[in-house]
Amino acid sequence: MCLILLAWQVSPGYPLILAANRDEVYARPTAPAHFWTDRPDVLAGRDLDKGGTWLGVTRGGRLAAVTNYRDGRGPRRGIRSRGELVSSFLTSNQNTNDYLQQVRQRGADYDGFNLLAGTLDGLFHYSNRGDHPTELEPGVHGLSNHLLDSPWPKVERGKTALAGLCNADRHELIDGLLAVLADQTQPPDHALPDTGVGQDWERALATAFIRTPEYGTRSSTVLLVDVAGTVSFIERTHSTSGEPPVTQEYAFALSTQASTGVSTHFS
Repeated sequence: MCLILLAWQVSPGYPLILAANRDEVYARPTAPAHFWTDRPDVLAGRDLDKGGTWLGVTRGGRLAAVTNYRDGRGPRRGIRSRGELVSSFLTSNQNTNDYLQQVRQRGADYDGFNLLAGTLDGLFHYSNRGDHPTELEPGVHGLSNHLLDSPWPKVERGKTALAGLCNADRHELIDGLLAVLADQTQPPDHALPDTGVGQDWERALATAFIRTPEYGTRSSTVLLVDVAGTVSFIERTHSTSGEPPVTQEYAFALSTQASTGVSTHFS
């Protein structure tokens, strides 16, 4: 996951609005979002290489997502998959603070990451390139491959667009968020971050939606939780071969007795 935009306790109708793009090499095998057969309370995609995930939610209201922290100057030393940070939280009964403190203790086992985790009672951010876990204040936030709310162009552009959508109706909100995630506006070179990967890659990675010959945006996700506790989870999976994207929509109530529905269509 390389771009996460969220409005936390801002919209009168939706305590949580989240929009995110997962960027990954095209060759990495991936399963789209589904309720896991081994943990049917978890709704998430799955990395078929390491078994973890990049973003997910549970019927009980646990939420987590991860992005990489980009640093082209330092060596990669992590021996564990960052996707397990999300899957382990979603399948755990630990409170968020205890979980993140344990992650902090073993942070050196992973390459650089940002982790969002929590419930509707509180969302937290932790990076092993930062200091300590912090609780998110109500507001519009953005996260890419640096620390929370670092003013990268696509983060700032996405936050502004999200703020303008917070009072929209459901249909307009979903369509607007998917349009934000599909944005390929190229920032000027002087606005690009310098993360040590070279100017060509900084340009290629600077747009919200990324497309290069071997790496790019694999999926776009919109996650809404309304005031009644209903979760809407919309995932758009992008083809690397020119075919139309596939969109899946899930809806369920935050209850252990909730039923779920899913529809799939091509956009």
